[in-house]
Amino acid sequence: MSSPYHPPVKRSVEIAGHKTSISLEPLFWDMLRSAAEDESVPINALVARIDVERIQADTPPGLASAVRLWLVARLQGAAHAE
Repeated sequence: MSSPYHPPVKRSVEIAGHKTSISLEPLFWDMLRSAAEDESVPINALVARIDVERIQADTPPGLASAVRLWLVARLQGAAHAE
């Protein structure tokens, strides 16, 4: 892995049949890829699920922020499970 201090990289994803782009730092892209592999789903499907959860929030963050928050919450859940 390269330095965690890298500017965001924009990538396209497809959610509910439409394409959008998300800008995430490479560290978060790596974490998202790993999470999708762990759950045996494509990255697009995982991002779509995060998007549904995000939209249901009282004050929904942007999609990139929601992905980062979801990944951190996942890490915290794993740490508490140990």
